[in-house]
Amino acid sequence: MANERLDKDAGRERAKSGGGPRIRLDQPRPQRRRLLPDYDPEAFGRLSERVARFLGTGRFIVWMTLIIILWVIWNIAAPRGLRFDQYPFIFLTLALSLQASYAAPLILLAQNRQDDRDRVTQEQERKQNERSISDTEYLTREIAALRMGLGEVATRDWIRSELQDMVRDMNEERPSRRPPQPPPRPGQDPGHGREEADR
Repeated sequence: MANERLDKDAGRERAKSGGGPRIRLDQPRPQRRRLLPDYDPEAFGRLSERVARFLGTGRFIVWMTLIIILWVIWNIAAPRGLRFDQYPFIFLTLALSLQASYAAPLILLAQNRQDDRDRVTQEQERKQNERSISDTEYLTREIAALRMGLGEVATRDWIRSELQDMVRDMNEERPSRRPPQPPPRPGQDPGHGREEADR
């Protein structure tokens, strides 16, 4: 409510000072009238690439050579009334100059578009390479941490050797603590002799 009042007051002050109506930033500007024709730069760029691609082919050179040969032969061998370009071939020179004057900017425009695409591709590849390098460094650190952790973990061979040492120590200590048991007699309960020895 207070903001609307401030906006109205600011608008009145601007109108009094001759500042004109306030420009709204949340709406697009009205289109201005242009003297030049309006065109789609993307469509024009695609057309220029097609033309430049055709101008760089052998087919274009063959067609242009055939047209020039026919042009020269016609204007030399045809009857005088049917010749449209006499010997210095000024019209042919003018046509080739016009074709070259249009071909050069179209080729440059196509090259500029290709350079822009190459620049974007190189930027994406650079970012991808940076991500790959950071991922590789992260994995290298993780593998080093796993190796360090595995260095402290007991391996199967180490546990086996420790158990064998413990069994050997227990076997060496057993005879000193308890006398050896005689083998049970035939027909005697094996547990009976053990009970008597324990007594």
